[in-house]
Amino acid sequence: MIDIQSQKDFRNINIKKVGVKNIKYPIIVLDRVRGTQLVNASINMYVNLPHHFKGTHMSRFIEALNEFKGQISIKTFQSILEKTRQKLHAHSAHMEIEFAYFLEKTAPVSRAKSLMEYRCIFSGESNAEDSDFQVGVVVPVTTVCPCSREISKYGAHNQRSIVTTKVRFKKFFWIEDLIKIVEDSASGELYSLLKRVDEKYVTEKAYENPKFVEDVVRTIAVSLNKDDNFTWFCVEAENFESIHNHSAYALVEKE
Repeated sequence: MIDIQSQKDFRNINIKKVGVKNIKYPIIVLDRVRGTQLVNASINMYVNLPHHFKGTHMSRFIEALNEFKGQISIKTFQSILEKTRQKLHAHSAHMEIEFAYFLEKTAPVSRAKSLMEYRCIFSGESNAEDSDFQVGVVVPVTTVCPCSREISKYGAHNQRSIVTTKVRFKKFFWIEDLIKIVEDSASGELYSLLKRVDEKYVTEKAYENPKFVEDVVRTIAVSLNKDDNFTWFCVEAENFESIHNHSAYALVEKE
């Protein structure tokens, strides 16, 4: 049969990324308590396409992924990229894996247990000369506005915030530890299940620990800078304001 994708293209334009997005696939991630956790992931896979090729072979991305069925993890990430490069005869390959990661959390007073969801991202690139790999976590937290608390006679406005932290690193670390750094840097952490005694505790604790969005990202940066395992990081925080019709946002990055 005629291979249209391999035919010549004469527009002389290279394509940096071409591939498939939103592949639903089960993967295994390490869980410090249970050993491993099977999660449903959404995967994006790309390669570069030189100007002289008309198109890429989309089915080969799935073929490369299927060769690692049941073994897709941080340990095999670069191997999958190399297999993708080989199958598509590409100079570079890129992959992003996003999934929901669940941790059991215990309410601070009632000790009620529940599962809390966090979003995690593995992303990386490989070419003939170099490779790159990043791990990211998306953590929901709560923040109390220091200014509101200072000027208000009664209470202070607070908000749910989303903190996205991405890191490059030299050796293995637990996702749970990165999540804890983020939660400890906010006014308070979130829980899926709270009883009334817990609600009293967490709201009062947050009130005693007010944080601007700037405070959150800087506090996380200080913690990451103390650990030489993290060679690079990018921290973003977005506060979904409760008394404004906009969000507050801050970003710090280690160059």
